[in-house]
Amino acid sequence: MNMKTPTTSTSGSGNLLASAAANGSFKTFAKAVHQAGLTQTLDGNGPFTVFAPTDAAFSRLPAGKLDELMKAENKAELVSILKSHVVEGRNSASDVAKWKTAKTVGGQAATIKMDGEKMFIGDALVSKTDIGSSNGVIHGIDRVIMPAASSRKQ
Repeated sequence: MNMKTPTTSTSGSGNLLASAAANGSFKTFAKAVHQAGLTQTLDGNGPFTVFAPTDAAFSRLPAGKLDELMKAENKAELVSILKSHVVEGRNSASDVAKWKTAKTVGGQAATIKMDGEKMFIGDALVSKTDIGSSNGVIHGIDRVIMPAASSRKQ
């Protein structure tokens, strides 16, 4: 992936969730955001940079994990996981590529690394970049990032 050439538009008229829905690869992410009660946040002013797991990324979770996370009694864990995918500010892939870490709104630091032209946040490959919206930018990733407390529960 060439970090100087976004794979999709860098501007969008819809908010983050509308842009994610229009992309078609983030249906599970949008459903999880709704279930976690974070819709209003990501519909708000922002701006935010969202490292959104693709539907394929959610399918890589251990069997039954997504269903467990979507249960009402696991809302706090789902919120924690989703917040580990969001960074304050509107940051393009070329901006993020210069970072060593990203401080998420969940309070955790996620390692950013480059391997040639490939960018990783934690162990997740950034597979889609610079999907623009009115209140931020989305970068698609191939794994669900689990914050330290959540990864111990797997």
